[in-house]
Amino acid sequence: MALSTTRSRLTALAAVTLLGAGACSAIEMEAADPRTASPAASSSTAPGRSPSPGPATPPALTEAQARAALLAWSDLGEPWAPTQGAATWRDAFLKARAAEDTAPDCQRLLDLLYAEELLGAPAKAVVGLDDTYNEAQLRYQISAQRPADVDRTLAWLRTLPEVCGSFAATMVSGTVEQVEVADAPLPEAGDVRQGLRVTATIEWEGEPVTLTVDVAAVRVGEDAFTLTNGGLGDVYSEVTAAATELGARRLAEVRKQGRVQV
Repeated sequence: MALSTTRSRLTALAAVTLLGAGACSAIEMEAADPRTASPAASSSTAPGRSPSPGPATPPALTEAQARAALLAWSDLGEPWAPTQGAATWRDAFLKARAAEDTAPDCQRLLDLLYAEELLGAPAKAVVGLDDTYNEAQLRYQISAQRPADVDRTLAWLRTLPEVCGSFAATMVSGTVEQVEVADAPLPEAGDVRQGLRVTATIEWEGEPVTLTVDVAAVRVGEDAFTLTNGGLGDVYSEVTAAATELGARRLAEVRKQGRVQV
């Protein structure tokens, strides 16, 4: 089947399964207010003795630093470009209800993918990029969550290939999709990381149609980010891996620079 014909079928499929949902809004870069560190309470000391210094807590990234750590379409090269809007497959495939006999964690995964809040909300900064050839969409966001909370989420994500594996879910259109959750290897980026590949497949006009979403969540020191790379066509794990590695390196560089002017 020609590429243009395949694209037309996939676009039509997404439109049909949306059940009249409104036009998609553009993905915009967004930032949350930086966390404010509470000053340590001073304690009395004997004359001539200095107070014992407490453990140094790195300050939260500023809004400008978080934006400086974002990826850009130029980092990935052609055919990537700034996003033109949220992909229609998000509502069509991810806004779904897992079967009643499915573990609650599987519904939670669908909900978090749909809401784009894998590490919680709000994010510090977000960017969306489009693959203009394969019509995939990549979303990269800097987390505002504490390292301990990030690590708990990463540990939870690590359990999902075994807990969920394969399960059925019903889309808003009433179509039943088969969802698969598998572990996805990531490069040795950051301090702690977890990757997943989530696929959702339906039969449409006698042929299987599959949404593929690569997920990467990485903690880099006190900071963290998530990345999703998904689409109804080809979704290349090599792109996910390259973006993950670049994102971790850039986030570490921004943190290292400290109060650099951005």
